[in-house]
Amino acid sequence: MDVNILDKEFESAVDRVSKHFEPFPADVLLKLYAYYKIATRNKVLPQGGNPLINAFKTNALFQAQNLTQNEAKVHYIETTKTYFIYRNGKGFDNEY
Repeated sequence: MDVNILDKEFESAVDRVSKHFEPFPADVLLKLYAYYKIATRNKVLPQGGNPLINAFKTNALFQAQNLTQNEAKVHYIETTKTYFIYRNGKGFDNEY
């Protein structure tokens, strides 16, 4: 896939996830978190008040650590598409 097209699809997927107002299932959210962090080359480790949540985030990052930046973008896009196929547009304002 062309890098420019991949970047646009990734940005679109991120935008769609950001506009979704219903909670995501934990497994999907952790995958999206790890893929996003790798895709954006964000190397900051999880921080927050709950050590258990930080451990889950760290584990998600560990499981995805061998992905390249572009592979992470592709996985993020695919995970987003799969999730929203089953949602049928639920959880959005009327824009989608």
